[in-house]
Amino acid sequence: MQFKTLSLAALAATASAQSMNLTAALTGNPELSNLTSYVSRYPQLLSQLSNATNITILAPSDAAFSELMNSSVGAMIMANDTGLIQSVLMYHVLNGTHPASSVMNTTAFIPTMLNNPMFTNVTGGQRVEALKTGNDVTFFSGLLANSSVTKADMNFTGGVIHIIDSVLTIPQNISSTAVAANLTSLAGALTNAKLVETLDHARDVTVFAPNNAAFQAIGSALPNLTVEQIGSILQYHVVNGTVGYSSMLMNNTQLKTMNGMNVTVTMANGTVFVNSAKVVFADVLVANGVVHVIDNVLNPNMTSAMPNPTMSTQSAAFSGASSATDVPFTSGVATPTAAVIAGGAGAAQSSAAGGAQSSSKSGAAMPMRTGAIGAAALFAAGGAFMNV
Repeated sequence: MQFKTLSLAALAATASAQSMNLTAALTGNPELSNLTSYVSRYPQLLSQLSNATNITILAPSDAAFSELMNSSVGAMIMANDTGLIQSVLMYHVLNGTHPASSVMNTTAFIPTMLNNPMFTNVTGGQRVEALKTGNDVTFFSGLLANSSVTKADMNFTGGVIHIIDSVLTIPQNISSTAVAANLTSLAGALTNAKLVETLDHARDVTVFAPNNAAFQAIGSALPNLTVEQIGSILQYHVVNGTVGYSSMLMNNTQLKTMNGMNVTVTMANGTVFVNSAKVVFADVLVANGVVHVIDNVLNPNMTSAMPNPTMSTQSAAFSGASSATDVPFTSGVATPTAAVIAGGAGAAQSSAAGGAQSSSKSGAAMPMRTGAIGAAALFAAGGAFMNV
């Protein structure tokens, strides 16, 4: 009889939790007072979330908000930028109910309710990456910032809440991400070829981004190229109209690039290659898609280039090119105060199963507007940018 009594009590507690509305769930948790305060400032947003069903809320703890407010980015919050704050909050709301047990040790890219075109240009809403490592559930956002779940599976009438230990970073546009990730050769080359606005405003893109070492390795060939040739090479690194997260990439798949030529995806021995270039960092989320960092510059005149998986280093796709002393295209490009992604040779490679291979954690990492709005201003903390 005692067992039966305890079981009934447990069932009653579960039913009570599931019948709790969002406001009660937030106000009833002392770790979420800051989040409750911000959501309450926007009655329309609160009403929208309260009436929503089948959602998951990633709720930053009070400690996460405190870390954020003590950074230089806190001034943005204090300035009461309504569109920005609401977009930050909506990025923490996932479509679908995702209990912690549903997050696997292979990456999943979950759409959020962030659809504001000032901050994202991804069909179906900006994504977060979810990954389980051991017993830990982690969500990766812009610039590979990670937020770990500290308390999972708080049920309410609309779905489930997970408390996380840092505020998610809304992904930046491609040009700002390139600088923050120390892909400064790519950033400079895009400026040189007058492609910054084109790429920052494109919708649903996959960018295979050569790291600085890749550009440096073919440095002798670059001064002889025209602006049009540089532009064609860069466009050969962009798949337009498809957001190819690592979980979607398949072996022996051909993808049509912005310049009309195809690249070939190869998976061998746990490594992803694009033509003969190796993916060294996967799934850097950007405002309009995803970036995969590669260790060679792709050559549209060598579309048949294939990797030799037995070799740790692949040959450059530009025959006869030799390395330059200086890193190309970086003159006048801002240097990040702290590179978020180590883009040079020897960086950890991405596995064929996908997943963030490197991450940063900074409560100062905050939303950055898409290319729809002008130039970027550098935040000192974390090398993060916001376009204003």
